[in-house]
Amino acid sequence: MEPKIPAVFNWSGGKDSALALYRVLQEGVYEVVSLLTTVCRDTRRSPMHGIPIWLLRRQAGSIGLPLEVVELPANGSMEEYEAAMSEAVDRFKELGVRHFIFGDICLEDVRAYRERRLVPCGITVVEPLWGRDTKAVAEEFFASGLRSVVVTTNAALLDERFVGREYDRAFVAELPEGVDPCGENGEFHTVCYAGGMFRIPVEFSLGKPLRRTYSAKLEDGTVQKHAYCSANLILSENS
Repeated sequence: MEPKIPAVFNWSGGKDSALALYRVLQEGVYEVVSLLTTVCRDTRRSPMHGIPIWLLRRQAGSIGLPLEVVELPANGSMEEYEAAMSEAVDRFKELGVRHFIFGDICLEDVRAYRERRLVPCGITVVEPLWGRDTKAVAEEFFASGLRSVVVTTNAALLDERFVGREYDRAFVAELPEGVDPCGENGEFHTVCYAGGMFRIPVEFSLGKPLRRTYSAKLEDGTVQKHAYCSANLILSENS
């Protein structure tokens, strides 16, 4: 039997990340030595999904893998993000890790960025879900038994009614035309909490969905506003 290849899994806490990890663990080619995630230093939450660090740690504990947390400065630049990630890469390289696994599906620019940053460092980018039709990926998720709930939506496409919903076939069937069934274009984000490789369900509660607007300055100097509907993830009363 061939020895397993040591690898780091880049963990977002959402459904695609969970499905990619589930597939990797099932196939047995890689030995996942650690999950790796990023949180904002001021909010103690992941940047895109808004998952608090205590919940990310609970996910890792239920899965049975260590979690390496990279803290990012508030309103940090891309250079600061890359510097923080480079330190994490160097730490894992010292442990003999040469493969980083991600849960991307079809965003070419995202994969190109990962490879541009990691390949020169001697790291191979592994994408278990890459190139799949997103409808097929959604079906694979449902068939896996993994459970996930929607915690953030792009308010221009999905209003508060979609927040807090279980990510299942009924949810996908109600998505407006043009919204990707996996939310691959940022239409919605989820948190995965049970099934698959989770040994016990991860408990949490959802606060009331709120609409928030953020401004982003583009390279040409223009300011673009983005509105999101999010439900705060809070400790369950039973925890």
